[in-house]
Amino acid sequence: MNPTTTALRAGWSRGLIELRQSFTNGAELWSHFFWPVLMLVVTFFLRDVTFGQSGISLGTLALPSILGMNASMAMVTMSQQLTADREDGTLLRAKATPNGMLGYLTGKIVSVSGGLVADLAILLIPGVFLVSGLAFGPGSWLTLIWVLALGMVATLPVGAVLGSVFTSARSQGLLTLPILGVIAISGIFYPITSLPGWLQGVGQVFPIYWLGLGTRSALLPGSAAGVEIGESWRHLETVGVLSAWAVAGLLLAPIVLRRMARRESGSTVAGRRERALQRVG
Repeated sequence: MNPTTTALRAGWSRGLIELRQSFTNGAELWSHFFWPVLMLVVTFFLRDVTFGQSGISLGTLALPSILGMNASMAMVTMSQQLTADREDGTLLRAKATPNGMLGYLTGKIVSVSGGLVADLAILLIPGVFLVSGLAFGPGSWLTLIWVLALGMVATLPVGAVLGSVFTSARSQGLLTLPILGVIAISGIFYPITSLPGWLQGVGQVFPIYWLGLGTRSALLPGSAAGVEIGESWRHLETVGVLSAWAVAGLLLAPIVLRRMARRESGSTVAGRRERALQRVG
């Protein structure tokens, strides 16, 4: 059998095992439910607040937006897991196996993507009963699928790059503040048209805004586009920006990962473990 095919099959199996284990481990199970439940609480309190003269509640606008935001946060999950595996030597063991890095990355993509789909279901299914005004139909589901699929292709490679840059799980905290800032200007909890023009421009650079816009276009009636920039769902622009992020990530990630893997050795892993023990002590 082709070595590449063997690595891909091994990665697929590994990813399914990690995904299954994430729903049997208490800490990971908590992480699956905590964020969706928190977002449902936020949506619940926004359900009776309308945006301007539109007559559309912020809860109705926010629920699809949060789905898109959660999809973009897959890059954070990928980054955190890759950094943790680098720190404990998992990546070094993968590097020592023929085509091990390919199998490892395949497994991570499967487990992170599968976990994301489960998290979105945990948010969307009860959310439908909490807010009114959502529009569902064959076209809605088709749009939701292509937006989320393209969004994951756009963000997971970026997560792999970020995971290669950070050397320890502790340093991942540096991601939190910038990401919260981007979320704040991406029109997730409040339409981006309420922000100054220059902030709208900055927000549109990042995939979080476009994923939120795409999921809103899937789950909201056409009249809701009136609160968006240009009063349009801008599907072509959504495809263009997310595709640009996907191409950039797919080109950059293999280069960064190869360089990171070459620097990994038993001595570097041992050094990181020694520094971690000293911090604990």
